[in-house]
Amino acid sequence: MQVEKHLEKLGIKIEEAVAPLANYVSVQRAGDLLFLSGAGPVRDGKATVVGRLGDNLTVEQGYTAAREGGINLICALKSYLGDLDRVEQIVKLLGFVNCTPDFRAQPAVINGASDILVQAFGDRGRHARSAVGVCALPMGIPVEVEIIVRVKE
Repeated sequence: MQVEKHLEKLGIKIEEAVAPLANYVSVQRAGDLLFLSGAGPVRDGKATVVGRLGDNLTVEQGYTAAREGGINLICALKSYLGDLDRVEQIVKLLGFVNCTPDFRAQPAVINGASDILVQAFGDRGRHARSAVGVCALPMGIPVEVEIIVRVKE
């Protein structure tokens, strides 16, 4: 419960996880690793922000969208594990940025997700990472992030 108390102090409320939007699961376990499906700025099955970086969204707006995706990943972890203190390490984050071909600040956008994971889990939140530009994402969202997590039994 320490992670949740820390998030509460940061003003972050852990809500019910976003339900899968198609025929997949939000979390898949393989041994002590959890593979989380992509998450973005979505609430109640609807995008909270849409657009493309380098077109109609700023880096700051993309950062905020990535942060919201990271919070949704934390919500999925909570729903699956019941206790966020079971997270041993965020191993890898993969971030997709819906952007124009000339946009080059994908890492600055994905920092939104990276930063919230480190804020939530401290050193256990530090991770390997890739930030990739793509031409489109579901529902027109600007960012989608996924993580691999090692958990304690």
